[in-house]
Amino acid sequence: MKEQVEVRSLKEGKYVLIDDEPCVIKSITHSKTGKHGSAKARIDAIGIFDGTKRSIVAPVTDKTYVPLVERKSGQVLSVSGDVAQVMDMADYSTLEIKIPDEFKGKIEAGKEISYLISMGKMKIDMRI
Repeated sequence: MKEQVEVRSLKEGKYVLIDDEPCVIKSITHSKTGKHGSAKARIDAIGIFDGTKRSIVAPVTDKTYVPLVERKSGQVLSVSGDVAQVMDMADYSTLEIKIPDEFKGKIEAGKEISYLISMGKMKIDMRI
């Protein structure tokens, strides 16, 4: 899911949708209005799921999309290869999430983890 907001309301550390990929905003710079133009904002962001750097330049009055990113917690039921089977702590549903390289060996059955869900994608979060 996503919602539409004005570019001027975006802040560092929040989320924005660039090229249909949810990204976390790393920096925003504003330029002054020109003689015949409007103020522009340059937004530099990093993809939540792929880690790719992206940037957009848009007038501050334009609308852009912000993804709804949910942070949930779950308990690891089992680990097989690079996939963890996780039970959501809120509704007790089970799901399979790929384990990122930096967490391999750290995730084991019985541990509680947090994970992110946005735009139909899932990722194990930094907080373990």
